Amino acid sequence: MREPLFCDPETGVCEIPGATSAAAGGRPDTLPTDKPLQLIYFTDPICSTCWGIEPQWRRLKLEYGHLLDIRYHMGGLLPSWEVYNSGGISGPSDVAHHWEEVSGHYQMPIDGGVWLEDPLPSSYPPSIWFKAAQLQDEHKAVIFLRRLREMLFLQKKNICRPEPVLAAAAYAQLDAARLQQDFESTAPALFEQDLQLRAQMGVRGFPSVFMINAAGNKELVYGAKPYTVFTTTLHKLFPGAQARAYLHGLDTFSYFPTLTTREYAVLNDLSMEAAYEQLEAFCRDGSLEVTLAGGGALWLRCQ
Repeated sequence: MREPLFCDPETGVCEIPGATSAAAGGRPDTLPTDKPLQLIYFTDPICSTCWGIEPQWRRLKLEYGHLLDIRYHMGGLLPSWEVYNSGGISGPSDVAHHWEEVSGHYQMPIDGGVWLEDPLPSSYPPSIWFKAAQLQDEHKAVIFLRRLREMLFLQKKNICRPEPVLAAAAYAQLDAARLQQDFESTAPALFEQDLQLRAQMGVRGFPSVFMINAAGNKELVYGAKPYTVFTTTLHKLFPGAQARAYLHGLDTFSYFPTLTTREYAVLNDLSMEAAYEQLEAFCRDGSLEVTLAGGGALWLRCQ
């Protein structure tokens, strides 16, 4: 029988070695919200499966974001290599080939070269940077996290180092000086609170997406699941949910400045082949620019 991997494409989960099941879990401390569903998302900056569900995640936010109070929590996937050993992944070099497997499975571009050229010692520093970003602005923090992942998965940047972190902060229009100050002072305690909440809710891997309605009923979408699993779960908790219409084609980039081919395909209900043909046509007419990396492409709307 195959052992569970660091991020297993077959199960669609990035597991924490030795963690217990998230089947029951406790309830988080809820805050007042005017939206009918609270969504608690446990993730990690280096979680390749979380990168794999970006197409579903982005569509969920476009269609149902008006109903969702989304809370991002960092899960602490890799404390350090001294304490990590799971299913044949015991060091950075093991991850490089594994990420290629994950990339092919989810059709999301990933270059595992960072693990050979400048390996990350832990996922804790970028997690703390994200908590620091949240102190400034929740929306900008999400843009910051996305940019960190693009740098990691496509550009082979070690996002534990300050240079790419500060570049991502500038991209998200965060105050770099405040970010640095919060990273060193307040953010570590906030990250620790996320780890405590992870234990309280029984989270054992990522992505873990909890949906909670006003009555306190809770459902978990665990691992990489098709988009229909997210929407079915949402309608179970809030049967009256109505999806919003959104713009398609080139106008999809008005919501997200960068899209992978898979993301564009999911957001536009296209096959990968049809999506690539459309994107190439937009590129030829000067509407888009493209970066080829990790066995795939990242498309950017021209200014």
